Parts: sequence; C-alpha cells; structure tokens
Amino acid sequence: MHARIITRFTGILILFLGLSMAGPLVVAFIFRDTSIYGLSLSLFITSLTGLILIICTRNPETRHFSSRDGLAIVTLGWVMAALFGTLPYILSGAIPDFTDAFFESMSGFTTTGASILNHIESLPEGILFWRSLTQWLGGMGIIVLSIAILPFLGIGGMQLYKAEVPSPVVDKLKPRISETAKTLWKVYLLFTCVEILLLMAGGMPVFDSICNAFCTMPTGGFSIRNGSIADYNSVYFDFVFILFMVLAGINFSLHYRLIKGDLNIFGRDSECRVFLVLVAAFIIMITLNIHGTVYSSIAQAFRHAAFQVSSIITTTGFVTADYATWPALSQLILLVSMFFGAMAGSTGGGIKIMRIMLLARHGYQQIFQVIHPRAVTTLKLNGRPVPGEILSSIWGFFTLYIGIFVAATLIMAALGLDLISSLASVAASLGNIGPGLGTVGPTGNYAGVPLLGKWVLVLCMLLGRLEIYTVIALLAPAYWRK
Repeated sequence: MHARIITRFTGILILFLGLSMAGPLVVAFIFRDTSIYGLSLSLFITSLTGLILIICTRNPETRHFSSRDGLAIVTLGWVMAALFGTLPYILSGAIPDFTDAFFESMSGFTTTGASILNHIESLPEGILFWRSLTQWLGGMGIIVLSIAILPFLGIGGMQLYKAEVPSPVVDKLKPRISETAKTLWKVYLLFTCVEILLLMAGGMPVFDSICNAFCTMPTGGFSIRNGSIADYNSVYFDFVFILFMVLAGINFSLHYRLIKGDLNIFGRDSECRVFLVLVAAFIIMITLNIHGTVYSSIAQAFRHAAFQVSSIITTTGFVTADYATWPALSQLILLVSMFFGAMAGSTGGGIKIMRIMLLARHGYQQIFQVIHPRAVTTLKLNGRPVPGEILSSIWGFFTLYIGIFVAATLIMAALGLDLISSLASVAASLGNIGPGLGTVGPTGNYAGVPLLGKWVLVLCMLLGRLEIYTVIALLAPAYWRK
C-alpha cells in the first residue's frame, strides 16, 4: 500500500469537490439567499485542504496503483466526500448537527436519498442545489470522473475503476480506461440534459428541472419539495420521471451501444430483458392490486403503480403516493424490489439483476445435476460462459449482503424501531433507495432514528454504494499485512 499516492489522489478528489461548490454558490448569488457565506467558506476550506494534500505529496514513490491502493482510495474518497460535503449544511446553518449533516451528505453522495429534513422547502436555494449536486456527482461516481483526468496527472486508474463501478463484471468500452470513464460520463450528461429540457417543456421551473434531473439520473431521489414528485401532481412529469428512472436503471454501456447504432442491444442483453420484464410484471401486479382498493380509476392505479415500481426497483426513491397505505401484496412487491435493484453497470443500487439471474440459474443447475449427476453443464450469460471466480464472488456478495442486512436490522430493532421500520430502513439504506416503510416510509423520514441508528445506516449506505467488498476488504487483517 502506497500511503503517499493514496493521500495525493484523495487530495485531488477533495480539491475537485471544493471547486464543484462554485455551482451552488452561483445559485445562492442568483437567488440572493442566506447560504452565500456558508458555501463560500465551504468552498475555501475544501479546496485549500485538497490543494495542501496535493502539494505535500508531490513526486509520489510510484505512479502505479495496486489493488489495495484502489480499494483504499475509493473508500477513503467516498468518506472524505461525505465529510467535506457536510460543510455547506453546517456552515449555512441548514443542518447544524454534525451527525444529521453527515447522514444527509452520505445519503447524497451514495445516491440513497434518505433524509432527516422535515421542511425541505425552507432551505435556501444554494443548499438545495448542493444537495442535488451531491447525488449527481455520486451517481456515476466521483472516482470515475477523476479517472477521466488521470492521464494528465500521470496516474493509471484501472484498479479504481474496478473498485468503483457497481457491477460484478467490469465492462471496458474503450481500450484506455480513461476513455471508458469519459464515455460513461458523456452518456450520463446527455441524458441529464435531455431530461432537464423535457421537464422544462412541461412547464416545470428551470431550477426545479435541473435539481430533479440531477437526482433522477443518479437514481438518487432527493427532492426539493416536501411531498417529493407528488407535489407537482402532473401525469406528464410522472411519465418523464418514469422514463428516465428506467433508463438510469439500465447498464450505461448498453446506452452507449444504442447511441452508436446498435438498436437491438436491449433485446439481445439477457439481463436487460429480465429487468424490463420484472418492471412490467410488478407494475401489472400492483395495478391490479390497488385498483378498486385504493384507486377507483384503472388509469390512476396504473400511473402510481408504474411510478413507484420504477422508483423503487431502480433505487431512485421518488414518491407520488403513500404506498405504505397500499395492500400488503403491493408493499411486499416493493420490498422485494428494494433487494433486486437495477442492472449491473447502472447508477442503481440493490443486489442487481445480473446477480439475481446468475444465482437463480446456478440453483437450477444444481437441481439439474442432482437429476443428471453425469451431465456436464456450463453456466452462461448472453451466450458466454461465466467464470467460476465470478460466480464465487457473487455468492460471497449475496451472503455478505444478507448477513449485513440481518445484523443491521437487529441493531435497529434493539434501538427501539418497530419491526417494519427496522427491516425497511436497513433495506432502503443498504440498497441506496431512501424511503422505506413504517416510520421511514414515503410520508416520513429518518429524523427520528436514534443517533447510533443513523451511523449504522450511514455505514449501510456506504457498503451498498461501494458493493460491500470494497469496504469490507479494508477491515480484513490480510489487507494490512505486507
């Protein structure tokens, strides 16, 4: 492990984060709100800290990362982003308590969307913009963005990309990893801009359009309205959000290939087919379940079912209805969706459809082997054999995911939360979803969670965003041995 180069790269991330605070500061000046001083001081402190770290680590001992360096930089980078991301909240007075500010900041950068704020609309516009920007930066990954500029710094970044990209299989679109990072960000930026234009075309204010788009593409779910997307009460807006939430839940490498002219790429990719079929099936099931029991109109039932399924399975977390009042079957489907998550290579969280598919196929393969013990079978994905080490990694991930979920749920229950709230708060944090059920449901938030519970959920957010292995590896004794 090379401490000097880890510190240097962390300094680059902190400097970039500080410079990104200029955007919210400009917004604060435009609206002449009360966050100007807090944002200015935050920008200065963050940028200066990053600059000092870079200057103090000139001429690092090596220009190449090891796997251990990559793991440390990604985890440390995310923690530092969340830490310095608290400054605008604290220094502006928007969230004076450190734990609450760190919770909100980590929720933003991990694109979880869980909030402790009771009166969102009372916040100054500069802080609202910063809150949305943290999700947009965290969506595709501040680490991946930094990889795009590494050639100018003389540093290679494949280890960082492996640690950051939320996928069991790293998909390089270009021979050079920096070109892959740039390509992903171009697609991400394109979709964000298109969504902003579509929202504005429907009559949404410019500020609202930008903030909401910044929270849709990263599947973040922070809203600048107390009632989330429900406050707009627009069928047009609902279906624009549905479209872009589903797009954000699809592997971004498929979007790139679609833009390059491969029009049938969604149909050929087995994970994409399963994802879209699941979304459609869940929508139909919930529509039928809430029609007549919650909504008298089939159109209204379909509208809200489509929105909430798209929002939960992509781990976005926007809401247009209080689904906690829906029948038990609908709530159960949404809870299952929290675990499934979106596609690998998307900005969504959860276990991921690819892992669910391979686990199910491997289970069937074992049953087939019992019936035909001499048969030789090969597990395939999109016609290609799946290496044994990837399958082992997926089983390990699944075991850790369920183990962490159970342990964290027990802690939340021990702290006094009811069963439903304990289960849902951990599922929503570990899956980077945001709203859950019970006291942390669509009409509630996380303000009432005990202090220790908030830190447990913060850890769950980080574990979920960095795919568990990245963080857990740092705790293993083998990591620290030479």
